[in-house]
Amino acid sequence: MTVLNLTRELERLVEHIVRQVGELAHIDPSRLLLCISSTRGGGIRGTYAKIHPLRFTGGEKTLERRRGRHTYRVTMPTVTHRGAEMLYVVYFLVPRFLDLSLREKLITVFHELYHIAPAFDGDIRRFAGRNYAHGSSTKKYNAFMGTLVDRYLASHEVPELLAFLQGSMMELRERHRTIVGRRFRVPRIRTERT
Repeated sequence: MTVLNLTRELERLVEHIVRQVGELAHIDPSRLLLCISSTRGGGIRGTYAKIHPLRFTGGEKTLERRRGRHTYRVTMPTVTHRGAEMLYVVYFLVPRFLDLSLREKLITVFHELYHIAPAFDGDIRRFAGRNYAHGSSTKKYNAFMGTLVDRYLASHEVPELLAFLQGSMMELRERHRTIVGRRFRVPRIRTERT
């Protein structure tokens, strides 16, 4: 039995995806901090992953906001890893994420990666309208992710990259002595009155 390092496997997978999928080619995986977070409840209902951009619109690290009569300076935190400043932190929520089917796990990975702005400036991809994160419909957004995943799987030549996604959390525990992953506190935005 071996140790399964979820973070390392996700990093390898993301590196492969951004090389293979044109819609995600703007992403530099060395500027993404991939992490694992625990889910409180069991089952597959709820959130599977989440992304925290480390810049505001247009890649700005700081902005000023007015609330009532007061002005506040809002600053994104600086997160560094391996000597580089990160632009995004992505969390995969286990065991919920790992209890999905292989295709659903990949849709979740693609879903989070597609949120990354085409300018790769630390901000998220913004759609027109009120639901700027997913566009007119989250269902359509995920259907498009499914199309990208199916195309990726059809041309996939490195099946060992997907081995860690085969099976549920319980099945992975049976195959591996230990399952580990990077944990990192959610970055906190600093707000100060000016």
